[in-house]
Amino acid sequence: MTSSAPAAVSGDGALSWARAWQEALYAPDGFYRRAAPAQHFATSAQGIPGAAALLAEAVAALATRHRCAAVVDVGAGRGELLTELATRDPRLALTGVDVVPRPPDLPPGVDGWLVSPGGPALPPSLTDLQDTLVLAHEWLDVVPCQVAQRDRHGVWREVEVIARSGTVTERPGPPLTGAEQEWAQRWLAPQVWRAEIGLAREQALADLLTRVRSGLVVVVDYGHQGAERPPGGTLTGFRDGRQVDPVPDGASDLTAHVAVDALLATLPRGARAQRQGTVLRDLLGDPAPPVPHDLSRSDPGAYLRALARRGALRTLTSGALGDFWWLQVPVGDVR
Repeated sequence: MTSSAPAAVSGDGALSWARAWQEALYAPDGFYRRAAPAQHFATSAQGIPGAAALLAEAVAALATRHRCAAVVDVGAGRGELLTELATRDPRLALTGVDVVPRPPDLPPGVDGWLVSPGGPALPPSLTDLQDTLVLAHEWLDVVPCQVAQRDRHGVWREVEVIARSGTVTERPGPPLTGAEQEWAQRWLAPQVWRAEIGLAREQALADLLTRVRSGLVVVVDYGHQGAERPPGGTLTGFRDGRQVDPVPDGASDLTAHVAVDALLATLPRGARAQRQGTVLRDLLGDPAPPVPHDLSRSDPGAYLRALARRGALRTLTSGALGDFWWLQVPVGDVR
C-alpha cells in the first residue's frame, strides 16, 4: 500500500507517523494485542448502558432487510457486539475478526473467530463470503495512515516522529509524492494545514470488498468531509477513558477520523453514506416520543425497560454518536 509502506528508520530513530502508528498498535507488544478496547474508551458496541443491545438490534434488522444469513464483525474487540447478536437473532451465523485469539467467554452462538494481522491487513481465510453482512465498526479509524503537513511554501510533507519516555517529537519529512500527493491536492482545502492521508483506509476497504461475493458491507466510523475537514487533522489518543496526546509508544489507542467523501468516491454505485442518527431512527424508531406513563401502572417492568431503551437510543442518535457515519455498500445480488 502506497501510504502505509514501511519507511527507512533514520539514525535518530525517527519514523513516518504511518509506521510508528502501525507498530504502536499492532506490533507483538502493541496496544491492541495487550488491551481490550473497553478498558480505554466507550463505543456504541461497548461501554454505554443498553447501547450494544440496540446496535445488535439494528445490525440484525439490516441483515434481515438485505437477506443476509451471516454477520462478520471486523474489529470485534472482545466480542461484545457478537454476544448481543447471538442473543438477538440466533439464526445468524456469527464470526469475529480481531488481532487477539477468540475470547474464552464468547457464547456458542458465535460460530467463528479469525485472528487478523492488524491495521489494514485482513486474515487470508476471510474470503468468499456469501449472503453476509460485514460490519467494520470503528475499524478504519485505527487503520494507520500517513500524517502530512504543509511547509511554509505550501508543500505537503510527511510528518516524522520520535517517541521516547511517553513524549513525542515531530519534524518535517520528505515531500509527498505520487498517489499521496494527488490525494492531498484533491481532498484537502487551502485552509487545511495538517491532515491524515486517507489512501490506506481506501485500500483497506477495497480489500475487504473483494472478500465478499454477496451481501452488505457496513462501515461505521467518525469522519469528516469537504469544508468541515478539521484544519489541523484529527489524530489523537485514548487511555483509561481519557483523551490524551497521540504518542506512538504502545501505551494508548491512536485514532483519526475518516475522510468520508474521499472514501465514498472510491466505492461502487449503490454505496451511500448516512449519519448514525438517521440510520438508527430508520431501523429502530424515533426516540423522541415519551414512553406512555400509563404503562408504569399496567406493567412497571415493561415501563422501565422502555425508558431504558429510549434513553439508550437517544444517546446513539444524538450528539457525537449520532454524527457517526454509516457507509453501506451492497455487493452482488443483494437488496
